[in-house]
Amino acid sequence: MKKLILACFITLISVSINAQQKNVLFIGNSYTGVNDLPSLVKNVAFSLGDTIYTDSNTPGGYTFNLHSTNATTLSKIGQGTWDYVILQAQSQEPSFPPSQVASQTYPYAASLVNAIREANSCTEPVFYMTWGRKNGDAANCASYPPICTYEGMQQRLRESYMEMSLDNSATTSPVGVAWKNFRDTYPTVELYASDESHPSIHGSYLAACVFYATLYQKSAIGVTYIPSGISTIEALNIQTIASNTVLDSLDLWRINANKPVADFSYSGNGMVNFTNASTNGETYFWDFGDGNTSTLESPTNTFSAPGNYVVELVTFSIDSCFSDTITKNVNVINTGIVDGARTSNFAIFPNPANEKIKIQSTENYTSINIIDVTGKIVKQFSKPLTEIDVSSLNKGIYFVQIFNEDIKLQTIKLIKK
Repeated sequence: MKKLILACFITLISVSINAQQKNVLFIGNSYTGVNDLPSLVKNVAFSLGDTIYTDSNTPGGYTFNLHSTNATTLSKIGQGTWDYVILQAQSQEPSFPPSQVASQTYPYAASLVNAIREANSCTEPVFYMTWGRKNGDAANCASYPPICTYEGMQQRLRESYMEMSLDNSATTSPVGVAWKNFRDTYPTVELYASDESHPSIHGSYLAACVFYATLYQKSAIGVTYIPSGISTIEALNIQTIASNTVLDSLDLWRINANKPVADFSYSGNGMVNFTNASTNGETYFWDFGDGNTSTLESPTNTFSAPGNYVVELVTFSIDSCFSDTITKNVNVINTGIVDGARTSNFAIFPNPANEKIKIQSTENYTSINIIDVTGKIVKQFSKPLTEIDVSSLNKGIYFVQIFNEDIKLQTIKLIKK
């Protein structure tokens, strides 16, 4: 019985660690509203242990132009509580001639992205790449022949959505590409409603699985939630096509393109030179595993004793919304310390902290600064203290700098919870 309880406890911990909660706003029209796509995405995520809170504004036929001045759209965006805002254009408009799309669609896509980032710089805009009509756009075929067929219309949609994503440094959710892949592979499964434009429940389920893979960068294969009208084998095929389309080409769809990736190399022994190889990084925090730290991009550290040190680099994005951490083992054979070099001995606790931190020191010091990840001083004290109130700080990562006169003795990473 004890083993069973322990196993259940470990399982609960694992689920808690792996589960993710996201807030997602859908801005679009009937392509999003039909079959209630936001709820489908929510149910797909929930069946895999993840939680999504969704909201939406999807008036029929709406363009980005209309959304850019719509009070409801702007109010919902302005809440600023979103991890992602999904942007879906009117179904035909992005397939029109490039010059027409450039004047009628792109400026309003940019306006919506600007509104999203003004409300919260950490929210990621996601362009919802839709699909070509089953037999092309008959209404506009004569004036622009490339969209007379499904293939031609799909290609133009893909080009326009990819360009919007690139121009706005945003993510693409490649529903239209998955649609084509599924249509080519399983032509007998009907993705369209009777109007040959809107999605059937199969088409909406495909879109939901694509969005799950896009937002979580995890496979939708094995989703237990299957809407009525879809067979088990059809569901598995949809999950597989959706997941492969997204996860095989994360860079192409600019998924996580704005998030930092930490990496570094090093050379030397005793006195070790660290070369920062991170991407999308703006600020950095190094912990050399010997009590020394640095916020330089590519620092040098002098190890005072031989040994195996775990060196950690935390890389922060330009807006400090995201971070990435990497650790490497550095084996120091020779000491790099020279006569007259001094070491410092400070500690802060508790860490992570909520209300107050205590400072423990075996050395004399004269002042303390607390800085955020951008290097801005958020608290400054001109005398030694044994306790500091940090309750007013927002949640996040900070650095406690300890000085003796103008000499910085040590920098310690502080996590405010």
